Amino acid sequence: MTLLDGHVVVVGLGFGDEGKGAVVDALCAARPTTAVVRFNGGAQAAHNVVVDGRHHTFSQFGAGTFAGVPTHLSRFVLVEPFALAAEARRLEAVGVRNPLSLLSVDGRALLTTPFHIHANRAREEARGVNRHGSCGKGIGETVWYSLLPGAAPGDVVESQEVIGTPGEAPTVADCARPSVLRRKLDALARFYAPLATPPHSVDELVALYRDFAGAVRITDGDETGRLADSGRLVFEGAQGALLDQFHGFHPHTTWSTTTPHNARTLLGGRPHTVVGVTRTYLTRHGAGPLPTESAAVLARFPEAHNEIGEFQGAWRAGHLDAALLDYAIAACDGVDALAVTHLDATGLKVVPRDGSPAVDLPDPLAWFGARLPVAVMGYGPDRAGYRVAEARSTINA
Repeated sequence: MTLLDGHVVVVGLGFGDEGKGAVVDALCAARPTTAVVRFNGGAQAAHNVVVDGRHHTFSQFGAGTFAGVPTHLSRFVLVEPFALAAEARRLEAVGVRNPLSLLSVDGRALLTTPFHIHANRAREEARGVNRHGSCGKGIGETVWYSLLPGAAPGDVVESQEVIGTPGEAPTVADCARPSVLRRKLDALARFYAPLATPPHSVDELVALYRDFAGAVRITDGDETGRLADSGRLVFEGAQGALLDQFHGFHPHTTWSTTTPHNARTLLGGRPHTVVGVTRTYLTRHGAGPLPTESAAVLARFPEAHNEIGEFQGAWRAGHLDAALLDYAIAACDGVDALAVTHLDATGLKVVPRDGSPAVDLPDPLAWFGARLPVAVMGYGPDRAGYRVAEARSTINA
């Protein structure tokens, strides 16, 4: 048995956009896999997978979908039904039959609603030049509202003033309980009325979310544990360790645990391998520190799937940063192996330590391999350019 035959946790070691989607797809295509389990984030994920000319940017569906692997959204995921339905239509357009039938969702997962999204965008726009780099998908607002039970108007919770009387946060399970959902959405509408009013009425949302509940399998209890006992799971993380809510650089972080810790909790002590994903150079989408940022690197490596975001801002790039890579690995409490993407890039440089100049990196695979075993190697956007280590001896070579 090799390191990759059992449960595998895939986590980004940068600021996101490391290539986690392609790595998850490659791992699912290489070994029989029972399910891909999403363990953090929500509809802001943007994991690009290209297989035989088909391309999809996975947002809430797992990146193993092209390999025919079902997705389970765990209780740590924020679920946005509108975006999920739109993603299902895009998947159908590229040949995936009945994508929603491949999906199960933990009923305890929080719902991201239009109220959260519009409030998130209103706050980010109000920050002006001091924007945090939010994706504008309502992620932080969804988490923040869930922390408010017991708070009163005027209180300050996590540096934000409570603007009304909060209610209970809606969950996926509520979609199948219209009276409960309506009560929670009414409270949301009243709470956010001073800040943002989306175009959807509560009645419309109750009807749409009831349809969502009828289209997917909503689970309770330890569904991840049941799946884990029936076969191999690949856990897919969103964004990267350098954006983690506890280990990132505030305020330019995501309100999410991007490290493997949620996946470890879901696994309940079952054996697993953690694979940390890194590009051969560093990227960042939006505001925040990027110490090795280089206009030359940005110019040399045009990005095929990432553009300037309306709320997130500009796409940026810099040299590989050894200190940040080591920091990200430490934030994960260590990783077992690396997945290195964009190995087809040439003329690379690395900053070996804080404050030192960038030096040439003629053999990136050897440089990474001297640090940790390299389990997955990626040489392009298509699955055909990915290589998964076939044996433990190969990983440790």
